Amino acid sequence: MTWVALISSVVVLWFASLYKILHKSSSATKAAFLNDGGSSQRRNVLLVTAHPDDESMFFAPVINYLISRGHNLHVLCMSTGNADGMGSIRKEELYLASAVLKIPIHQVKVLDHPDLQDGFGKVWNSNLLASIIDNETRTYSVDLIITFDDYGISGHCNHRDVHQGVRKLLHDVSGRHLEAWELVSTNILRKYIGPVDIWLSILFARYQRNGQSHCLVNSDPRRSYAAMAQHSSQWVWFRKLFVAFSSYTYVNTLKEIK
Repeated sequence: MTWVALISSVVVLWFASLYKILHKSSSATKAAFLNDGGSSQRRNVLLVTAHPDDESMFFAPVINYLISRGHNLHVLCMSTGNADGMGSIRKEELYLASAVLKIPIHQVKVLDHPDLQDGFGKVWNSNLLASIIDNETRTYSVDLIITFDDYGISGHCNHRDVHQGVRKLLHDVSGRHLEAWELVSTNILRKYIGPVDIWLSILFARYQRNGQSHCLVNSDPRRSYAAMAQHSSQWVWFRKLFVAFSSYTYVNTLKEIK
C-alpha cells in the first residue's frame, strides 16, 4: 500500500508539473533573462554546441525562450558528429531540427575542422575554439554567448572543451563587452525526473544573488520532441526515453560565466 501511495504521488506531481509548463510557462526568476528592467531590446545571441542534436537534447528550453521573445539566435556547432561516419547526415539533420525550433537556417553553422572531430578522448584545443568563436561573434555582432558548463551535462569531453573555449575567449577579450552563460549540469536524480525538476530549478535560480542565474521553463516541450525526432540517425529508443524523462526537455538553468 505504501508503494502504491508513493507511485501515485509521483504521478500526480509529474502531471502537475507538466500542467504548469504547458499552461504557465515563463522565466521563473524575478528579473527575466535578457529583459532586465523591462527592456525589450533584441540581442544577438550565439549558442555554441559540440555536436548536432545538442541543441535539441539540452538547449531547447532556452532556444524556445529566445525565439519567442524575438532575439536573434545564431548556432555554432563545432563538429558534424562524425564519430560513427555519419557526419554529413547529422549535419543535414541539424538543419531540419533548427527549422522545427524556428531558427533561421542561414544562422546555423556546422564545422568540420580536422582538429575538432567528434569522439571521446579527442581533445579540442581551447585556443582554436576561442579563435573560431571570436570570429563568429565579430561577424554577427554577438554580445552574448550560451554554451555548456564545465561538466557539459553528460561529461562528454567535447562538451567540456567547448566550455573551456568560451572561457578562454572571455579571458582574451576581457576589455570587450561580451557576456556568456552556461547551462547548469544537475545530478543524475534531477536529470531524469522530467518536468518535476522545474520546482528545484526555480528554487536554485531564486537563491542566486544579483541575477547571476536564470531558470527558463520550456514554453513548448512538444516542439523539443519534434526537433529531436529530426535527428533520425540518433532517434533510437533510449534517446526517445531520454527526451521524455530528461529535465533538460522541460527546463534550463543558465548561470553567468565569470
